[in-house]
Amino acid sequence: TRFYNTARCCPTRASLLTGLYPHQTGVGHMMKDRGQDGYRGDLNNNCVTIAEVLKQAGYATYMAGKWHVTKHNKVDGPKFNWPLHRGFDRFYGTIHGAGSYWEPSSLVRDDTMITVPTDKEYQPKEAYYYTDAISDNASRFINEHDAAKPFFMYVAYTAAHWPMHARERDIAKYKGKYDKGYEAIRKRRLAKMKSLGVVKPDAEMSEQAGDWSKVEDKKWEAACMEVYAAMVDSMDEGIGRIVKSLKDKGLFENTIIFYLQDNGGCAEGAGRGGKPNPRKDKPSFEPVPPEQQLYFGSVPKQTRDGWEVRRGHVMPGPADTFIGYGKNWANVSNTPFREYKHWVHEGGISTPLIVSWPAGIKTRGRLRHQPGHLIDIMATCIDAAGANYPKEYKGKHIKPMEGKSLLPALVKDKPVQREAIFWEHEGNRAIRMGKWKLVAKGRKGRWELYDIEADRSELHDLADAQPGRVKQMADVWEAYAKRTNVIPWPGKKKKK
Repeated sequence: TRFYNTARCCPTRASLLTGLYPHQTGVGHMMKDRGQDGYRGDLNNNCVTIAEVLKQAGYATYMAGKWHVTKHNKVDGPKFNWPLHRGFDRFYGTIHGAGSYWEPSSLVRDDTMITVPTDKEYQPKEAYYYTDAISDNASRFINEHDAAKPFFMYVAYTAAHWPMHARERDIAKYKGKYDKGYEAIRKRRLAKMKSLGVVKPDAEMSEQAGDWSKVEDKKWEAACMEVYAAMVDSMDEGIGRIVKSLKDKGLFENTIIFYLQDNGGCAEGAGRGGKPNPRKDKPSFEPVPPEQQLYFGSVPKQTRDGWEVRRGHVMPGPADTFIGYGKNWANVSNTPFREYKHWVHEGGISTPLIVSWPAGIKTRGRLRHQPGHLIDIMATCIDAAGANYPKEYKGKHIKPMEGKSLLPALVKDKPVQREAIFWEHEGNRAIRMGKWKLVAKGRKGRWELYDIEADRSELHDLADAQPGRVKQMADVWEAYAKRTNVIPWPGKKKKK
């Protein structure tokens, strides 16, 4: 219940894959080279991925989904940081971080960039939908795996990242579910979280974003959340199919499954709002040939059959729309915490970590409340596999692993011993030491201090009352920043 990510997609993936803090890997921000070692936009050669480590221990290694730890996402660009060059045997997914669910950009099978229409190995009976494609290809890797050999698989869904794209039948399941608006749903969610023991009985609600009574087009606003829910629904169904493949293969009982999210709810509008933008009577562009890449980056101008991709006040779901669900629904997603993706208050960095391992974790349906972080996944996998983390790999010095194995917490409910957990993203920074969390917004923001055990919603700042603790923790954070290549934000992008 107290697991943490890094507040953003790229650095989260870098930490998850390597067991290091993101700046140590070269991915301290996004996929741009900002001229500093911690901000190269590419995994460096002084880190190893879980796949590289486990492959040396005899594991088969598979990946399906979003890669997003290299700036090279073009057909004719370098591939040295693509999955097959970082330890994976097979790969199906996207190199770039976001795009249409109906036709994603930078789609790759193994080491070759492809397009949806020309992929001879995957042509679904229904219209292509990326979430389903990730699930289906992950299941295929399991079905074709030699069960006598251990395996590691990384399944990285894009859902529920913008744009809000989903199948009509999935959207229909959630019609009317969000008609009561933001505040009512937040209250209901917090009550359920308390009843389940996910948060403490006295957990407080953070500040409300948005006033439902003042929303002019409630139907459209509710539809944004309906589509978001449908996207998660499709992912959930796909995970179910992957689990079924494991069971059919006789592998489920001794497979450890980790489920988590890469950041908190996203307050980015991603093109939403403004004036209505209805669909035109006919396509605005010429169709794009099947073998040609439809677009690079996140936002296509058109669909493959020529329809303009619309933004603004548009009903989400179809391929010719591209918007996010907005700040007010992100506030609902982050119940009861403060802030969003990008920030390192609890709303930006908190994710549940759901773990299944029937052969190793005998207790079922239990909650664990020890703090954990993405950096711990590498250590946990190595511990479970009996593998060795290298000091050197392919002639390069490898930075020591930062994370701790979570197996004592998962198997025996024991504490995970560590000095501190650290964060920095876009100048937003934090450190957690035991029950204390020091956090700040932006490079020039003042430090706030919270007893995170008693006040996880971060509503009662104790910084003025405990200046000594603030200084002590700030000094530890500064030492971390110096050690891990964190520089004051904003750094400069490398000149072309």
